[in-house]
Amino acid sequence: MGPTRFRAFSIMTATCILLGLWIFKGPSGVSASPSWYAPHGTITIDGVNVPDVGPLPTSIPVPSTNLNYAAKIELGKQLYFDGRLSKNGAISCAFCHNPGTGWADPRQTSIGIGGGLGGRQAPTVLNTAFNHLQFWDGRARSLEEQAIGPIHNPIEMGETHENVVAKLNKIKGYQRQFRAVFGTDVSLQGIAEAIAAYERTVISTDSPFDKYAAGDSKAMDEAAVRGMALFKGKARCVLCHGGPNFTDNQFHNLGVPQVGPMKEDLGRYYVTKAEKDRGAFKTPTLRSITETAPYMHDGVFKTLEEVVDFLNQGGGANPNLSAMVKPLNLTAEEKADLIAFLKALAGEPIKVALPKLPKK
Repeated sequence: MGPTRFRAFSIMTATCILLGLWIFKGPSGVSASPSWYAPHGTITIDGVNVPDVGPLPTSIPVPSTNLNYAAKIELGKQLYFDGRLSKNGAISCAFCHNPGTGWADPRQTSIGIGGGLGGRQAPTVLNTAFNHLQFWDGRARSLEEQAIGPIHNPIEMGETHENVVAKLNKIKGYQRQFRAVFGTDVSLQGIAEAIAAYERTVISTDSPFDKYAAGDSKAMDEAAVRGMALFKGKARCVLCHGGPNFTDNQFHNLGVPQVGPMKEDLGRYYVTKAEKDRGAFKTPTLRSITETAPYMHDGVFKTLEEVVDFLNQGGGANPNLSAMVKPLNLTAEEKADLIAFLKALAGEPIKVALPKLPKK
């Protein structure tokens, strides 16, 4: 091991020890049933046991193959904001996952290279470190795999993996950083690992709910407290939005109306080819949900009120509708209380200083 690689390894080892990072085991470095998922007990609704909600664990899930340390995170941050990963030099990760709009896209469906219109609403990067699978249909098994997917998507960044590696290798600043962090020139694997490392630092926590759960009885107002009771009871939200990250990381068909450029979107079915997965999409986290409008895979609902009304009526007509979806019969006051609780899931603001990008 040369001096540069030894230095990077030493930094990595020391950082991981100091931060106490939790390393997962299993496919792609991530366990299918992580032990952090239900540390707060379970709730039983209609005979179904689901994890109760609660504060996030203090350690962030990190795969053993891509440990986080400062130099790698900083490199990933630069790549995240660098439009040169796209064919025309204008579309960066941040273009559709904007820190200023909840790390999501405020448009109904995202726009890519040349103004091309995508068929889905770009989901938030917030707390994706806790996701077992990425994208609305779960086609990526890790953040590393997800990070490089948009690069060669013709509607998103429109570049090839080969070209983006060659392009970045011509930039001296990136050459130096990749050699310091990975001990190699720019590589696709390095790009994926660096961006994923940065994205694992984008965490929504310390919300009024978290403070309330930690013992501060004044952190949530009475409406939000009533809303929490509804969330865990009559409104049945916890069936899909349980656990510390307010998602079961599973896929459900809610009968969401299909809008946008796609006439039909079969969701998870494209990945599994299983009939039960037709029209099923990944349950999003509800943390900081007030910042990430519009909602659903196609951005069909502009407000949380619209979402609650839709679910209150029992979702939409669909032969593959999830068994968990049924009319809720919430009153106007109950719906308002539920919204108050959802607002209490907004985490502390994440301050982001734009990185200085290396020049040629």
